[in-house]
Amino acid sequence: MSTVALEPKDMEWLEKGVLGIEWNDGHKGIYPVRYLRQHCPCAACTDEWTGQLRIKPDDVPLLIMLMDIEPVGRYAFKITWSDGHDTGLYSYKFLREICQCDICQPVKPVETRSKRLL
Repeated sequence: MSTVALEPKDMEWLEKGVLGIEWNDGHKGIYPVRYLRQHCPCAACTDEWTGQLRIKPDDVPLLIMLMDIEPVGRYAFKITWSDGHDTGLYSYKFLREICQCDICQPVKPVETRSKRLL
């Protein structure tokens, strides 16, 4: 039995600051960019052993922009952010785990409001 690897099929901006990814299994993921930045999986932002976030939600500016997104092999995206951060590799598996669509996340977390604009 062969298993098809999870890969993005298409991406689009759903609204300002919200990225949509259509996966090859038909799922349509929703990813607010600030949420993505707050959950960066790099070693500086997330503890490698415990998985606990090292950055606090307020550390991420309210007005954060995704400046560039590029594929890394067939397993991840490297994202460059407007705050200069660019070391996180967002694996396709990780992105599916943090999908914010109504199916994957029926109860949305309360987003903290940063006092920091930039």
